[in-house]
Amino acid sequence: MSQTTPDPSNPEPTTVSVPDQPAPSAWIEDALAAAVDLPGADAGCVVIIRDATSANLRWANNALTTNGQMHTRTAQVVALATVDGGVASGCLDAPVTSSDEVVALVRRAAELAASGTPDEDAAPLVDGGVDPDMADPPASAGIEAFTGLAQGLGRSFTEAGDHHLFFGFAELAVTTIWLGTSAGTRRRAVERMGRLELNAKHPDLIGSAWVGRSTPDFADIDIAALTAEVLERLSWCENRVELPAGRYETILPGGALADLLIYAYWTMAGRDAREGSTVFSGPGGGTRVGERLATLPITMWSDPRAPRLERAPFAVTGTSLAGLASVHDNGVPVGRQTWLEEGRLATLVETRAELAAMGSPDGADHPGGDQDRPLPWPTENLLVDAGGTATLDEMVRSTKRGLLLTCLWYIREVDPETLLLTGLTRDGVYLVEDGKVTGMVNNFRWNESPVDLLKRITEVGRSEQVLCREWNDWFTLTQVPPVRVPEFNMSTVSKAY
Repeated sequence: MSQTTPDPSNPEPTTVSVPDQPAPSAWIEDALAAAVDLPGADAGCVVIIRDATSANLRWANNALTTNGQMHTRTAQVVALATVDGGVASGCLDAPVTSSDEVVALVRRAAELAASGTPDEDAAPLVDGGVDPDMADPPASAGIEAFTGLAQGLGRSFTEAGDHHLFFGFAELAVTTIWLGTSAGTRRRAVERMGRLELNAKHPDLIGSAWVGRSTPDFADIDIAALTAEVLERLSWCENRVELPAGRYETILPGGALADLLIYAYWTMAGRDAREGSTVFSGPGGGTRVGERLATLPITMWSDPRAPRLERAPFAVTGTSLAGLASVHDNGVPVGRQTWLEEGRLATLVETRAELAAMGSPDGADHPGGDQDRPLPWPTENLLVDAGGTATLDEMVRSTKRGLLLTCLWYIREVDPETLLLTGLTRDGVYLVEDGKVTGMVNNFRWNESPVDLLKRITEVGRSEQVLCREWNDWFTLTQVPPVRVPEFNMSTVSKAY
């Protein structure tokens, strides 16, 4: 349901009115009531409705180009049917505009479940509690959030003249989630995600610098400071230095480290580790839980209640992801989960079915008296800290000779057993000599494993909210420090600009 028609010639949006719609908690009740009489939902039913609004602003060549607002409302339905040998699930999702459409989706999902085969991750639905704001209307994001940003950009465009070009975009998305299950769960959460990417280039388009920020509301975005930061980086590009491939002492800003650790987080399924197929598999079987992976006391965790990084504090998923997330866990309360504790691997991602298979009472009867027992997924935020206090600039000033990265991109997996990744550098690799940036270096292809990298980090700076570059379409909420890595493997020179 589109709310706004972008007008490239006008930074003010043209708004199309959309009739007000009721909070969909009543739709969930209608759908769950209908599921009671369906044989294909005799083992339970889950209904998830997401109301999402987003606003965006884009600019190129020192001019605002497009802007817009979008509004969508979608439903995900999971019907659970008793079949020969266990419980099968039928999962469907679709845009919805009425209670009748949600009920129809439940009926089709029940038909799928009744004809399905047993799920390996089946577990009884739990009563995850009732939120008092379940009947509240959705929150929303509007283009007005960019008022200060647009004004600041206008000033920056004017000051740029013919000296440099600005490109970039800003996006703010607010999603309200309602989840109801036949076991009694009635939960509501609001998730906010904002991101800004600002790129500055020389007119020859070779010198290029980038900065990015993550924010839940744009209230903390200082566009003048960001412009000054990206222009300082662009000035470093005026002296261009060619370096060969090799291993260099390298400072990774928090966003670059986040891109690497997010990939590691996505591969932390305990089941896969026990099957011997991942970097977290034990050499003689089992897993590496308890093993020291980092020399420094680095701690990595997820927390749906982390300030300005909030996510739904309950499991919510419309589809199962093997070993990582299960539709049968919908509604289970989620709290803080520590993955790496002072350098040691603390735990891996488990579903309740996997916990039950290993004999954990929490797997069979959650939450075992602890209403905030953390089920790991799908809390899509990541926080990293080791008590460091140095800023990125201070780390540069203490460097005798090395490289300062801006960001990593085009990241791909080479070897799952070591989690060897490859990718390219982008928008600025800088040479640091005697505590000062002395020029821009050519781009490289790199090859590194984030797990191997952990044990080679020699300095960790101050942790702060950052925006990763490669994965920020999917994973925006990170708080990560800059780090120093001796002998970062720049495997080949890249001609990419």
